[in-house]
Amino acid sequence: MNNTDCPMCRRWEEDADLRIAELEHSYVILNRDQFFPGYTLLFTKNHATELFHLDRDVRNGLMEEVSRVAKVLFDVFSPAKINYELLGNMVPHMHWHIVPRFSSEPLWPRPIWAEPHNELFLPPHEYKFRINRIRDALL
Repeated sequence: MNNTDCPMCRRWEEDADLRIAELEHSYVILNRDQFFPGYTLLFTKNHATELFHLDRDVRNGLMEEVSRVAKVLFDVFSPAKINYELLGNMVPHMHWHIVPRFSSEPLWPRPIWAEPHNELFLPPHEYKFRINRIRDALL
C-alpha cells in the first residue's frame, strides 16, 4: 500500500531517469546528488516506517537486498567503506542511503551530513553510465 502524501512512495515514478532496479521488496535508484560517487537509495515498495513492522520473511529479504546493493557498489566503485543510513525522521518511509565512501573525499571519515557540501549533478549520460554499471553488476 502506498501513501500518496509520501515523497518516497512517489519517487520511483518521479525519478524514473535514476532507476537502477526493481527488486522483490524494494526499488533501487541512484541519488541525483553524486558528490559521493555511487550514492544510491533503496526503499521499500510498500509504505512502511519501521523494520519491526515488516513480516520476518520480508524483513530478511529486504536486508539481503540492501546487502546485495552494497556489495555491488563496493565492487563497482572500490570505496574505502560503504555507509548505510536508515533514518526516516524527515521522510517516514523506510529507505536506506547506501553510500560508497572514499578516503580522498573532503568529508572523510565523518558522516555525509557532518557539514554541507555542494551538490554534484551529472550530465544525463553520466547518470546512465553509473546506473548501467550498477544494474549490470546487480542483475
